[in-house]
Amino acid sequence: MQPPTSSRPFVGVALVVGSCLSLPFGAAVAAQLFPVLGPWGVTSLRVAIAALLLLVIVRPRPRRWTRQQWLAAVLFGVSLAAMNGFFYAAIDRIPLGPAVAIEFLGPLVLAAVLTRRMADAIWVGVALLGMALLGLDGMIGAEPLDPLGLLFILVAAGFWIMYIRMSARVGSLIPGHGGLSIGLLVAAVLLLPVGVPAFVTVAGAPDLLLLASITAVLSSVIPYTFELAALRRLPQRVFGVLLSLEPAFATLAGWMILGQDATVLRMLAVALVIAASVGTTLGVRRDRRSDGPFTAPIPLPD
Repeated sequence: MQPPTSSRPFVGVALVVGSCLSLPFGAAVAAQLFPVLGPWGVTSLRVAIAALLLLVIVRPRPRRWTRQQWLAAVLFGVSLAAMNGFFYAAIDRIPLGPAVAIEFLGPLVLAAVLTRRMADAIWVGVALLGMALLGLDGMIGAEPLDPLGLLFILVAAGFWIMYIRMSARVGSLIPGHGGLSIGLLVAAVLLLPVGVPAFVTVAGAPDLLLLASITAVLSSVIPYTFELAALRRLPQRVFGVLLSLEPAFATLAGWMILGQDATVLRMLAVALVIAASVGTTLGVRRDRRSDGPFTAPIPLPD
């Protein structure tokens, strides 16, 4: 791994923002396929297309991998399959903005566990308050949250924690994007049993295949590539809080593409999560000035 430079933390922040922009718009496109393919069918199709694209582009050489590298890639694939499947199952039942807000409890819990500074804990608290307001808006607003959808999104939040940990692990053990491409391949294989009907349907519908491909690029190829690169530049605690921008972009995507309302309470929540992200980014700069080289992601214990 190359030694850190003064721009690395800010490149990492920019990569997280790019991921947060791409993911919810991909999810909004995917939601339009649910009536035809179902959430699990869309998940399987999207992951399979993304895996195929990355395998062609990256051309990984896993035959040279160690057992440790293979284990990291497989567990990464498990997290990808479960996180995406349960997330899509949730947004089939509850609005996109509140769904992403509640799912963000996963990164928030991780950031709170890993934080070592009071300032980090305060920003986690600010982001958590924003998540609470979004959840409250979802329960008392015009679109109450479906209980099963709520359960699905909480399961997705748990697998999001696993995804962040395993993404950092893969990034530290496997150079380039080979770990990501194999992880997506593992996820595609795991999701294949629930995706067969969707594959049959899109085989004769080029328009559906095009939408699924757009979803794969926006929701898998771009964000996972960006996040893997960001986790090579940022500690997991900072990465976790920066992801608080995602509910804000999800609310915007839900409003622009799906016609979901953006209430005053929801806008206040969005302002809080943006404040948390800005505060964390400024903390990155202070750490850089006072502590020297930026710390690498915290590795998982062997």
